[in-house]
Amino acid sequence: MEVSLLVAMATVVMEQIGRLFINAQQLRQIPQLLESAFPTLPCTVKISDVPRVFRERHILTGYRQTDQSWRYYFLTLFQRHNETLNVWTHLLAALIILVKCQEISETVDFLRDPHAQPLFIVLLAAFTYLSFSALAHLLSSKSELSYYTFYFLDYVGVSVYQYGSALAHYYYAIEKEWHSSVQGFFLHTAAFLAWLTCFGCCYGKYARHDLPKFAHKLLQVVPSALAYCLDISPVVHRIYSCYWEGCSDPIVSYHVYHVIFFLISAYFFCCPHPESLLPGKCDFFGQGHQIFHVLVVVCTLIQIEALRTDFTERRPLYERLHGDIAHDAVALFIFTTCCCALTAFYVRNRVRASLYEKKE
Repeated sequence: MEVSLLVAMATVVMEQIGRLFINAQQLRQIPQLLESAFPTLPCTVKISDVPRVFRERHILTGYRQTDQSWRYYFLTLFQRHNETLNVWTHLLAALIILVKCQEISETVDFLRDPHAQPLFIVLLAAFTYLSFSALAHLLSSKSELSYYTFYFLDYVGVSVYQYGSALAHYYYAIEKEWHSSVQGFFLHTAAFLAWLTCFGCCYGKYARHDLPKFAHKLLQVVPSALAYCLDISPVVHRIYSCYWEGCSDPIVSYHVYHVIFFLISAYFFCCPHPESLLPGKCDFFGQGHQIFHVLVVVCTLIQIEALRTDFTERRPLYERLHGDIAHDAVALFIFTTCCCALTAFYVRNRVRASLYEKKE
């Protein structure tokens, strides 16, 4: 009986060893399976190998080849190139915003509570600009028309987020004194400046090779700067009032960090550092635009957390100040989004006609 027991145990052990061997064989096949699912992508190329429109100052390598299939550009999400970090920073942030939106919706009724609609708009606008930015950096290398199309889409997202932020700051973060000063023009001016930002960025991108460098930046930066000055004014006034009066509102600290991170990110957007100091050394990691992406994500997450708390803690104040303007503000958001999208579509058609004439 002991002998039969030993034989049975030996049989079980051999079966387990056999299964482990089979599993090891399967593990060895994983690289082959991955290679068949994700075929070897063409190597990245140097700046001299891509058309002028795709070239970025001080970035010398890591460019993707143009005129490949759409599948290739989607698969470059998992390839090392000079846009990889730009894609992933905003793609992951967009997913975080979705999670936050789902989390907030468990306690906030976005549909039936009109005072919650500005909060939903800023969440939607944040997701829009982050996802459009990720798409632009991922797919813009396919062709010249794709380059302009996806970056114009990116600018629509930026403009939508500008107005969404302006609305949320005006609705939740504003103090009574500043509200009485700007209530007659704030939202309409914010909508106009958001559209102006979209137009300036689209036209600046379209004509950048025909314009001096300062004029290109002027078209992109000045409308955005004007919009930011207005959009952030309720927050700045609240910070100033709090520190002047010695208040102990803990959320003001969040707003302070939000402003600081945005201003630092704006510096890296405007100035190509550190790659201008180290040409070719920051092609894959450490570009100023990558730093800008990370900082603006942190800025957005801090902003949303601050506004979420203001929505909860300051309800008596903003209900008294704003009454039933939420529906009008939402309608203005939709109108602004449509105007920005139509503007981007118009400039894209100009680009397409120009490219067609060039081929002729």
